[in-house]
Amino acid sequence: MLNKGDPSPDFTLPSADGGAVRLHELLATGPVVLYFYPADFTPACTAQACLMRDWREPLAEAGFRVLGVSPQSVESHRRFERKHGLGFTLLADEDKSVCRAYGVLGPLGLIVRRVTFLIGTDKIIFDRVVADLRVGKHADFVRRLLDAGA
Repeated sequence: MLNKGDPSPDFTLPSADGGAVRLHELLATGPVVLYFYPADFTPACTAQACLMRDWREPLAEAGFRVLGVSPQSVESHRRFERKHGLGFTLLADEDKSVCRAYGVLGPLGLIVRRVTFLIGTDKIIFDRVVADLRVGKHADFVRRLLDAGA
């Protein structure tokens, strides 16, 4: 798994809105909060997505862009985003190539781990949190970002 100080692998993935998202293009406009999650519509993943939804405005005001990545299809992400009014970008990594590049696959590569990265405009991972079953650590991570104002 990638750590603080590692370069973030660039990628292009399809988004729920039908476009292609290129990490390097987003980083040109500010830091990115990139979070990986196992699956749409599961209880913990829904709680995490709603957490990011509820903080999307303060994060945007602080200059952060939020991206969620999981292996479900664009259509699944579209339904998930619509149902919960997320308002941030979900990306479909159906072949798990980006999950693999970031080292967030669990044992045997079957399940995506719940990991949140902060990537700076220099494309370096500034910080990360790993908590597979507990969304609270991810909430604390976002609070620290907002408190730091970085």
